[in-house]
Amino acid sequence: MVGACRLVSRSLFLAGLVVIGCGSVDSVRESNRDKTGDELRGTRLASPIPRPDFSLIDTGGSEFDFHARTDGYVTLLFFGYTNCPDVCPVHMANIAAALGRVGWRTRQRVRVVFVTTDPNRDTPERIREWLDRFDSSFIGLRGTTAEVAAIQAELKLTRSVMPHDTTGDYDVGHAAQVLAFSPSGPAIVAYPFGTRQADWVHDLPLLAKTRGDEVAVQ
Repeated sequence: MVGACRLVSRSLFLAGLVVIGCGSVDSVRESNRDKTGDELRGTRLASPIPRPDFSLIDTGGSEFDFHARTDGYVTLLFFGYTNCPDVCPVHMANIAAALGRVGWRTRQRVRVVFVTTDPNRDTPERIREWLDRFDSSFIGLRGTTAEVAAIQAELKLTRSVMPHDTTGDYDVGHAAQVLAFSPSGPAIVAYPFGTRQADWVHDLPLLAKTRGDEVAVQ
């Protein structure tokens, strides 16, 4: 099955920083080339996004209050699906690898939250199994299509789409960036597909020790 990201990468949809599809790895590397050591390598958001206040069900069957449970942590929020052929596993693998390289103190201040955009196929068990391939500390959340769409709208992310073919099979188009919320502030930076492990290793310690209004981004 061809992933939705591959389908739409031919005609990349870009609206501000909202990207559906795979994005350009080369463009991400090019944008990071001139940044100095104390600047984040992520992409500045057009305007800060407040930490959202929503609750969804986690993979253990409990209600997860996003605002309360992530307050005080660097929080990497990503919307995707477990059948994704490229963007989702690459993001998760790179973040997991980076967390293994940043040191214990930084790692303890980071929360990774994955929200499925495909609740029809992504059962709690499926999400947990998939996330555990990368890092067992990653948090998986599941809600109805309407609930997830409302959260995406609040975060100014394009709503996920699930076009079905004649056989009833489908891929999911979704925003390809990870939003990074500072421990005490809003998200002011996003990480598109193509962000390297080295970029995460560089940025996570900076995010962990700063407030949202103090982070230097270019």
